[in-house]
Amino acid sequence: MDNIYVLMLVALGVLAIADLVVGVSNDAVNFLNSAIGSKAISFKTIMIVASLGIAFGALSSSGMMEVARKGIFVPGEFYFNEIMIIFMAVMITDILLLDFFNTLGMPTSTTVSIVFELLGAAVVISLIKISASGTETFSDLTRYINTDKATEIIFGILLSVVVAFSVGALIQYVSRLLLSFKFEEKSAWVANLFGGIAATAITYFIFIKGLKDTSFIPPDFKEFVFGNTTIIVAISFIIWTSICGFLNKFFNINVYKFIIIIGTFAIAMAFAGNDLVNFIGVPIAALQSYEAWSISGVAADAFSMDVMGKKVPTPTLLLFIAGIIMVLTLWFSKKARGVLKTSIDLSSQDSVKERFQPNFLSRGVVRTAKGLSFMFSKVLPKSTQEKINQKFEKPVLVLEKGEEAPAFDMVRAAVNLMVASILISIATSMKLPLSTTYVTFMVAMGTSLADRAWGSESAVYRVAGVLNVIGGWFFTAFSAFVAAGIVAFLIHWNVKVMVPVLLLLVVLLLARNYISHKNRNNKGGTDVGLKKSESSTVQGIIAESADNISNMASRTNKIYTDVLRGLSKQDLSKLKKSKKGIAKLDAEVEELRDNIFYFIKKLDETSVRGSSFYITILAYLTDVTQSLEFISKKSYKYVNNNHKALRFNQIKDLQEIDDSLSTLLTEIEEIFNSRKFDRISYVLDKKQEVFDSLSEKIQKQIERTRTEESSPKNTTLYFNLLLETKDLVTALMNLMEEYYTSYKKE
Repeated sequence: MDNIYVLMLVALGVLAIADLVVGVSNDAVNFLNSAIGSKAISFKTIMIVASLGIAFGALSSSGMMEVARKGIFVPGEFYFNEIMIIFMAVMITDILLLDFFNTLGMPTSTTVSIVFELLGAAVVISLIKISASGTETFSDLTRYINTDKATEIIFGILLSVVVAFSVGALIQYVSRLLLSFKFEEKSAWVANLFGGIAATAITYFIFIKGLKDTSFIPPDFKEFVFGNTTIIVAISFIIWTSICGFLNKFFNINVYKFIIIIGTFAIAMAFAGNDLVNFIGVPIAALQSYEAWSISGVAADAFSMDVMGKKVPTPTLLLFIAGIIMVLTLWFSKKARGVLKTSIDLSSQDSVKERFQPNFLSRGVVRTAKGLSFMFSKVLPKSTQEKINQKFEKPVLVLEKGEEAPAFDMVRAAVNLMVASILISIATSMKLPLSTTYVTFMVAMGTSLADRAWGSESAVYRVAGVLNVIGGWFFTAFSAFVAAGIVAFLIHWNVKVMVPVLLLLVVLLLARNYISHKNRNNKGGTDVGLKKSESSTVQGIIAESADNISNMASRTNKIYTDVLRGLSKQDLSKLKKSKKGIAKLDAEVEELRDNIFYFIKKLDETSVRGSSFYITILAYLTDVTQSLEFISKKSYKYVNNNHKALRFNQIKDLQEIDDSLSTLLTEIEEIFNSRKFDRISYVLDKKQEVFDSLSEKIQKQIERTRTEESSPKNTTLYFNLLLETKDLVTALMNLMEEYYTSYKKE
């Protein structure tokens, strides 16, 4: 039986490495989004600074490891074999849960995952012990679970959402009032003072508070620091303010960029110091448990784990190795670079493609906020309101072609980093495993709100996004609790069988997710959708639109053919797949329409005619997608309701229409791919031929209905298909005529 514990220990070590990789991939968003979103410094510099922060933070995280040993359950109430089952269940669940979210590109909270996994596994094993005793009841569960500490941790995590949002909003609002969006035009001393305050705050909370549980710092030095904290903070403020002034004056280094650099280091260090326990706390606790049991000479099911209730230092070497793995993951994990978009988009100062749809909650929140704002405006004098509004006037950015504007400016990036790192460090010093995901995300949302990034056109979408993300966090907690409990039950049922089976399952699922993610990325690189026009001239717009028309013709051809085949064969899965293809196409067209405002804004004064052409082209593309959507929806509904299959003559007629339309669409695709626009006239010449064919098929169906057709549903569907196909052809021909006319004018 001893061998099974050695196997479990080895497996936990391997899972710890995997969890570090998966965890950093998930949490990279926490310390990279502000620096990347502001575009203040290069990506390479950001990565180097973050790597140094992670390395230092890992070495200072020893005190947080106690959470895994005794933060959630009472170790003395469990025997060694039970503790190992809990730890094994937690790590298996954690790696699968985090990898699942990463594969979907959704950042989640590693802190919430580990806390509720420990809670779920411990509760299940406790209930098993209670039921086996015969004398204990459900109320005795409190003997096994550290309810006080667990409640403190859970409420701390939930409270952090409110605190992070509120503090972030307050600090950002005050900072913007003092600095405005034209902060670079302020006197040098203003920037130096801001830099001094920010750097001093970071120094105090990160370095001074962080020294508390750092194992490699001499105790005498710690005692000196804690005994002279006030003096050190005062001197620190003077030194940092002087450094900012020196860098600004003699090296012309932007103070705000400097703050972002040290802020990125600070939050990466705070992340590693607080979150490392999420990845290796359980395996280290298992190793220390095994060491204590192996020298005891007592049977595994008789050795009480009272020893884990005491303070046990974590070996510095293990922390160092963990830090190295985290740094390597940061540099080489593709998933680590794929989890930034949600947070940056929701906090963006400019309009972006909104990723979330509004709901009744988001609409209610926005209406309430607008009502409060209206009431506030009635109380505040107009002169004061005008002064405040001036501080929030955004400068117009002049961008090169293809260049993207920063999601937010350097002031907001600095506040995000400063506030988040300070809040995380406070929690770390109190040995509370605060969720860095919750804190960084909610600070970013609070500063966005205060910075008026959520305007009337985006607020309902942004609030919906925040509510969706928060809802996902609660789902994480529930999933972690239930999944860990189930895994713990299975392992307890048969340790020797279930441990190898579950480990094999982990390997298979991780491999499958990796292959799936890789294939999706490869597909994403080759799947070319409709593109926004980047040109500011008529000629450029016409050329760029050619690619979109070619793309539209190709996809229309495939979707229409698939729909008719799915309908003919009563293939519901093919029809469902076609519906998804149309939804994607429609979303791309809608995105182009949403971009019309910005497209017109950047046009040359001599190229205004290009806007009329572009808008008309989009209108016809919209007509095409609407016709396809109607045809697909009616066909899917017909088959899904199990109505009679189409008659042979109907299928034959539809095949003839499909062949004719396919030839037409293939010709259009070739014309626009080869840029031989003179051949459009040949397409236009076929217009009447296609219409005549459709009219003939309509007449045939009228005759069949009068003589042999007995199904109203069949007749209705068939006429819908023919008439909507006629509208589809009309939209395509209008598109060709518009393009041909504009091409001839150039």
